[in-house]
Amino acid sequence: MYTDEDLIKGCIRKEREAQKALYERYADRLLGICARYAADTAEAEDILQEGFVRIFIHIGDFSAKGSLFNWMRKVMINTAITMYHKTLRHRYHQEIEAVQAPARDEMPGSSDFTHEELLAVIRSLPEGYRIIFNLYAIEGFKHREIAEMLGIDVNTSKSQYSRARRFIRKKLEDISRIAVPDEKKKDEEA
Repeated sequence: MYTDEDLIKGCIRKEREAQKALYERYADRLLGICARYAADTAEAEDILQEGFVRIFIHIGDFSAKGSLFNWMRKVMINTAITMYHKTLRHRYHQEIEAVQAPARDEMPGSSDFTHEELLAVIRSLPEGYRIIFNLYAIEGFKHREIAEMLGIDVNTSKSQYSRARRFIRKKLEDISRIAVPDEKKKDEEA
């Protein structure tokens, strides 16, 4: 069993066995991160593959001051942002004003939903919302940092995050409304 240090040294020497072991050790966890930024599984896998190419090229830049996983996580996030910028002009964009915001401010508890349901809701966000929501709510970046990364105004980041939250809230409420009648049917049948 290789240590992370052994894998780093092997990858710096471009040893295929070390690269494969590093990929196998971290790919599943990193794919989960990529999936939050992607519209579908195929796009998440593309981000993962591109991210690992960057990891293998720049592994010598890893300073070992933090964890290897956190460094690779940042590479994946930056890869997702880069791919977002590259494909930005080629995708259909929904106008911010076209997204309907719900009137209610309460959001069902996240424990009411499965991981798959939550991921599907995040993936259903318009792309700009999805990137900003992930960077702010999940990765913990500040709006100023997000604005710099994406080349947008700080207020744009804040407003898109706010709209993303409302969009998610509405989707989760819709899921809740669909689930409730099913539960009532089960109770009636029992």
